[in-house]
Amino acid sequence: MTKAVKTTDNTKLAGEESRQLAFDGRQLTYEERGKPEGIPIFMLHGTPGSRVGPRPRGSVLYRLGVRLITFDRPGYGGSTRLQGRSVGSVAGDVERIADHLGIERFAVIGRSGGGPHALACAALLPHRVTRVAALVSLAPPEAEGLDWFGGMTRSNIVEYMAALAGLNRLTEILTPAAHAIRSDPTHLISGLYDELPEADRRVVANPRIRAMLLENYAEALRHTAAGWIDDAIAFCSPWGFDPADITVPTLVWHGEKDRFSPADHSRWLASRIPTARMTVQPEAAHFGALNVLPDMLPWLANHERII
Repeated sequence: MTKAVKTTDNTKLAGEESRQLAFDGRQLTYEERGKPEGIPIFMLHGTPGSRVGPRPRGSVLYRLGVRLITFDRPGYGGSTRLQGRSVGSVAGDVERIADHLGIERFAVIGRSGGGPHALACAALLPHRVTRVAALVSLAPPEAEGLDWFGGMTRSNIVEYMAALAGLNRLTEILTPAAHAIRSDPTHLISGLYDELPEADRRVVANPRIRAMLLENYAEALRHTAAGWIDDAIAFCSPWGFDPADITVPTLVWHGEKDRFSPADHSRWLASRIPTARMTVQPEAAHFGALNVLPDMLPWLANHERII
């Protein structure tokens, strides 16, 4: 268990009640939704993203008996930056929140940029993670036999090439991008629209999903681009764990038409993780993960129903 922490339970952020966990000179901002005494599942947001990112309705969570916990990774929303963090660093933050909430065992799900971080929890906290799902995830940059940039959209190639060039170069690119999104959260979606396959355009056209995405981006970048910058550098650096070390039941999902994190990344992960089962949806793309996310919850809660 972690040492004593200070919490603030009345902080209002992004129109919701959020809580802050303070330790070691920094803080993590998190939220809980669903059934308070339900099966705990941590949901790790995409990149850029925040704790208020797209998530199942509270009524769905309650019906499934799920206690959903989300939090801002360092540098996003209300969480203090942790410069130089690796993908694996997230496991310590998840463990701190779980300890504070009195949760011993829990499942983890991550979408997009949250996928590698969810896998980190499974690899580094095998004594606490029961099951893990990674949706439209990236693979590690050193993935043997994988053309890491193959089939990837130009905007992501530019971003990750800048990350490989170093902090200063990436900051030059993402700082003005984050400023534009703070001024108008629709900027990110409209800026990517030409790169979206038709399957993704249909998903983001849904008014509810679009509203959640806009709230998510606005909260993620409300202060700086720090979280976004540090995520990108972490993805392109050693992750701090080997996916082959994952021993808990693992579900890997991808849309075949994904151009942001191509499906071959998940194929590589599934071939590397001994316990993985993989689903590729032929007509889905990157944002298709938002539609299937609620269907993952029964499996994560060990009810065994799966898409």
